[in-house]
Amino acid sequence: MLHLILCVACLATMAAFIAAERAERYVAGVALKGCASLIFVILGAVCASAAPEAEAGYARLIVVGLAIGAVADVVLNLRYVYEKVGQLLFALGTVVFLVGHVVYTTATYPRVALPWIYLVAGGALTVVLMHWIFQRIEAKAALKVIGVFYIGIVVVLNCLALGALVTEPSAQAAVFLLGALLFLASDVILILNTFAKRHKQRFGLRICNLTLYYIGQLLIALSLGLLA
Repeated sequence: MLHLILCVACLATMAAFIAAERAERYVAGVALKGCASLIFVILGAVCASAAPEAEAGYARLIVVGLAIGAVADVVLNLRYVYEKVGQLLFALGTVVFLVGHVVYTTATYPRVALPWIYLVAGGALTVVLMHWIFQRIEAKAALKVIGVFYIGIVVVLNCLALGALVTEPSAQAAVFLLGALLFLASDVILILNTFAKRHKQRFGLRICNLTLYYIGQLLIALSLGLLA
């Protein structure tokens, strides 16, 4: 029951900060977004507390990744409050998220048999995906470089999560993979919507991006409750 309450509270708070953002109440939006993100960190900690001793190290790393993601959420949204340094804050938030994904990847890597196969696949998929994205966006060179590293680690994480599921099929591995996939989809939508060549930012895509992101993080947190 507690898990369900936290999930509902997270999504309700997410809806509240989207409404605040829509009304251009950006300071309130940052505060509400921080609260929504804090809730998925709490959910992860609650789920991790029930993990068996053998999985405690993995569970702790995932909770750390969730916490870093919550910090990145606040930094990223501050670009609406401080518009003059908006691109700098976007870059900084992306770097913080990258660190969080490195933590997720560090936790997932030991769970994969023949991880080099998935690392190579992740590298190849990153090249294809970034080529497709770059054809559709306009951004400064520095942001593109950060974007390559960021999307690269997210794609590699997804490939390793798939490898973990193949190596040892389980509900936990499947839920984690689904969460990682939604995270990746959210990031792609965010990049396309923020830097698109042919249109201004669309708020409908913003809602889609945020919804996929929060569901993805909630699934990653909930996966810790499935550790056996």
